[in-house]
Amino acid sequence: MITEMISKLEEQMGSEAQEKAYCDEEMSKTQAKKDKLEFTVDKLTNHIDKDSARSSELKQQVTVLQEELASLAKEQATMDNVRKEAHATFVSEKATLDKGLAGIRKGLQILKDYFGAAAASLVQQPAAPAGHGADAGAGGSIISILEVAESDMAKELVQVESQEADEASAYEETTQSNKMTVAAKVQDVKYKRQEAAGLDKTITEVSNDRATSSAELVEVNAYFTKLQGRCVAKPMPYEERKKAREAEINGLKEALDVLENEAALIQQHGKRGRNMRGSLQL
Repeated sequence: MITEMISKLEEQMGSEAQEKAYCDEEMSKTQAKKDKLEFTVDKLTNHIDKDSARSSELKQQVTVLQEELASLAKEQATMDNVRKEAHATFVSEKATLDKGLAGIRKGLQILKDYFGAAAASLVQQPAAPAGHGADAGAGGSIISILEVAESDMAKELVQVESQEADEASAYEETTQSNKMTVAAKVQDVKYKRQEAAGLDKTITEVSNDRATSSAELVEVNAYFTKLQGRCVAKPMPYEERKKAREAEINGLKEALDVLENEAALIQQHGKRGRNMRGSLQL
């Protein structure tokens, strides 16, 4: 009976040793897989967060660029209208000045021709009356006034033409600068949109990979929890159970040795008793 108990305990110890080896291997493999999946999920999450932040930044930059382009378009439209009105005013003023100058110059030419011819005829004739000389002096005064008016109007025309040239030059320079700025911003918008679209595509792909890894991690965690219930959640650790089993087996072995020794002594006493009874009978 004791031998059977010892065999049973030894068999239990063998089973527990096998269970311990299985648990150690499975727990190690599952923990490694769990750690790997957690690292992968964290890495993918960081990748998604980084790309999402960059994509949002690019889209915000595109919004700002589009607002700047709209502002430039509005500014250019205002400049176009102002330039158009200023040029129309210039054309009108120049036409008025040209017409005025032409009239003054024609009047001057007529007066100069008239008074010049009169002066020449007076030189060949007898002395003119006193009143005639006064008329020549009045003509000279009119000519002087018209010449001053001609000079002033000519200066004004030069100023108007100079102002028109300066404004037209500034307008063309600003317009060309705006065109270059618009072209650069439009190109920038194009590149930023392309980069954002590429990032969004990558985010979708990486999110799918993360979803797959996360689902696998859920399964591994469930299996790991099951393993812990089987391999860890024990009232007594394996090493302690092993020591207890060995102590129990050693105790049974000692008891068996004692019993075997006592049985041997009994057999020896029995033989002596029979020998003594045989001797007495003889």
